[in-house]
Amino acid sequence: MPEGPEIRRAADRIEAVLAGEVVEAVRFGLPRLRRHAATLRGHRVTGLETRGKALLTHFEHGWSLYSHNQLYGVWRVQQRGRLPQTNRSLRVALHTASHSALLYSASDISVWRTEELVEHPFLARIGPDILAPDLSWQTIAARLGETRFARRQLADLYLDQAFLAGVGNYLRAEILFTAGLDPAHRAGDLGRGERGRLARATLAVSRRSYETAGIVLPQRLAGRLEREGLPRERRRFFVFGRDGDPCYRCGGEVQRSERGGRRLYRCPACQPAAA
Repeated sequence: MPEGPEIRRAADRIEAVLAGEVVEAVRFGLPRLRRHAATLRGHRVTGLETRGKALLTHFEHGWSLYSHNQLYGVWRVQQRGRLPQTNRSLRVALHTASHSALLYSASDISVWRTEELVEHPFLARIGPDILAPDLSWQTIAARLGETRFARRQLADLYLDQAFLAGVGNYLRAEILFTAGLDPAHRAGDLGRGERGRLARATLAVSRRSYETAGIVLPQRLAGRLEREGLPRERRRFFVFGRDGDPCYRCGGEVQRSERGGRRLYRCPACQPAAA
């Protein structure tokens, strides 16, 4: 499933061709949405916003398109009239005079009055967006200490969108590794310094992934691995997807486990087990 950085980069691509433009034609692939084509057609897009893994397309007349990619959804941007060759089901097509923004395979799509988005079931329960410009490490550290989150193990807490919106499996693994914390630690058991370290790692890893299109490793290390001939997928992460490989920091073996049906990766040496 795409995580916050991937959704934000998709929003950037869509915003580059839609923002400030009038949507001349709208097509919905889901029958329940087709009546809304007339609601959006002929109106100008003012901008796009991401909230975790949800993407909002705002229109000038006070309406917004909500979409969540879920597991398989994907946005494509094309010159108008040039649809990609694909077997995916087209769910949304927004056409300006020169370009088309196309959403395939997703089904969690709806049209809302912008002022009523606060009532959307998903948006109403999620926490701060990990890529929000005004999100600070101090805010994250404070949330780690809140009663409602304090008893949760970090492995579970970091997938809970009510804590922070936009974190998924790979970000969870890389954030906890960067902070040097075992996923089994409870948030409330962390010391002040550990909370601060984890909060800073949360921001740093998420923003680096967004800026580099998914490469979490520091630039110097990623560059060295590239020169050594490693393919891109082998030089993106410290631990995610690297079970059985040596840790880039200590040389120990990266381990994989399962938790709630989701893969969980850690380096036992760099992330000592919680007492």
